[in-house]
Amino acid sequence: MLGRRGRLRVLAEVSGRAPVAQGGAEPEGHASARRAWSLRRADFAQLEALLPRLEGKRVVLVGGAGEAPTVAAAALASAAAASGRRTLLLECDLARPRLAAQIGLEPAPGLHEYLRWEADPADVLQPVALGGPAVASAEPLVCICAGRPATKSETLLGLQSFSHMLEKLRGAYELVVIAGPPVDAEPDSCLAVARQADAVIAGLPADEAKGRDGRPLRVAIRRLPAPALGAIAVSDS
Repeated sequence: MLGRRGRLRVLAEVSGRAPVAQGGAEPEGHASARRAWSLRRADFAQLEALLPRLEGKRVVLVGGAGEAPTVAAAALASAAAASGRRTLLLECDLARPRLAAQIGLEPAPGLHEYLRWEADPADVLQPVALGGPAVASAEPLVCICAGRPATKSETLLGLQSFSHMLEKLRGAYELVVIAGPPVDAEPDSCLAVARQADAVIAGLPADEAKGRDGRPLRVAIRRLPAPALGAIAVSDS
């Protein structure tokens, strides 16, 4: 039974190389927007083919452990924005924030500060202009970083203010992609986020997306209280 529960179809494979933030032309109406990485054609093609599976799902959690969920969530959100969807990327790994460093954003204020009533919604939204030949939309990808590292993140993510925030985001965006807390190290935090999600996608290193070593993590993802659609494999290339 463990083998069956641990199976997750690999929906796409993306590069795990950290994107390099660059200066660039700012889209009209978004004076503070920054340029993110250019999407690779191969990555975009696979992720674009995945997007129809998300129809009717406004909040999608990308779960896993380590850096892979953040990379996979950022790639998925970028592809959705590049395809013309109004998309927000929300980092919920409050204990080990990574998104700001990976994309080149301000690390704070972010979700942590918002949940502690230290920042207003406008303070935590960071638009990112996407580049590359695959991009067809002038809409930026909007990001909310985790903010300063937090202890007892399960308490913050279990607050009613977190669920209230997600309800607002559901109404404002066509798709909210969440880079989740680690399923193995912080199961309670991940569970609190999964309760607010419409679906879960695993973000896993390529060797764990199918191999025996990744089976316990895949089983844990399938046990979350939201349908598991499959996995995005993050390669080293």
